[in-house]
Amino acid sequence: MRAVVTRVKSASVTIAGELHGAIGQGYLVLLGVGPDDTQETAEKLAEKIVHLRIFEDEQGRMNRDIAAVQGSILVVSQFTLYADLGGRRPGFSHAAKPDLAKPLYEYFLVCLSDLGYPPAHGEFGADMQVASVNDGPVTLLYEL
Repeated sequence: MRAVVTRVKSASVTIAGELHGAIGQGYLVLLGVGPDDTQETAEKLAEKIVHLRIFEDEQGRMNRDIAAVQGSILVVSQFTLYADLGGRRPGFSHAAKPDLAKPLYEYFLVCLSDLGYPPAHGEFGADMQVASVNDGPVTLLYEL
């Protein structure tokens, strides 16, 4: 799995002109699923994200996790994280096929919920418009 995690002041996802999910302070997670990913991969990634400490403490150091700031999580599926960029036009043969990717995306959402952070989210395979107000900016890339 690949995830781009951005610390945000706010973020939202709109589908077909309607707001589908929105958060205030927290993480915007763009999630890509690879062909070798499993439920165990999703569990590990969810655990890493929930315990990530990238919010500033009183000394201005990134030392607080999402619980400390009472933050939220917005997850958006993003198969393009597995793009092959060798040519001028990206290829996507390295991304998991939808019959594997969708259940793992949904399982990742369950994992976050089980850890106490039921996420706002997009819709797998939908044409989505994502808006965010990045905080910092702080953006991290996970690849498991």
